[in-house]
Amino acid sequence: MTHLFPIRVYYEDTDMGGIVYHANYLRYIERARSDYVRNIGNDQNAMKDAGLVWVVRKIEAEYLNTAKFDDELQVETVIADLTGVRLTMNQLITRGDTEIFRASVTAVCMTTEGRPTRLPAEIRALMR
Repeated sequence: MTHLFPIRVYYEDTDMGGIVYHANYLRYIERARSDYVRNIGNDQNAMKDAGLVWVVRKIEAEYLNTAKFDDELQVETVIADLTGVRLTMNQLITRGDTEIFRASVTAVCMTTEGRPTRLPAEIRALMR
């Protein structure tokens, strides 16, 4: 399943040259991942109340082109791998047909005490 999330570049997202500041792409893909898991029915507040949280373990990122003030971007998110503990999502930010940023993000399920733990079967089922 592919999840699409629109983003508009605001002035506050840019550097002195009017180009999106590099760290903001990470914010964009985080918003898209959060929206994705919300849309499939994974209530992260309920998960936290049960003592579980998602923690980003690894990000591999490529900056392919620049985005600028007022650009309309789209973040595409797909699940690349899902195990009992780990979730890897591939994400692509585009402006029309132009690829701007690409990332592979691996998150793990942890207890609120900071220990890795298995993702509950009902949450894994939502992601298949």
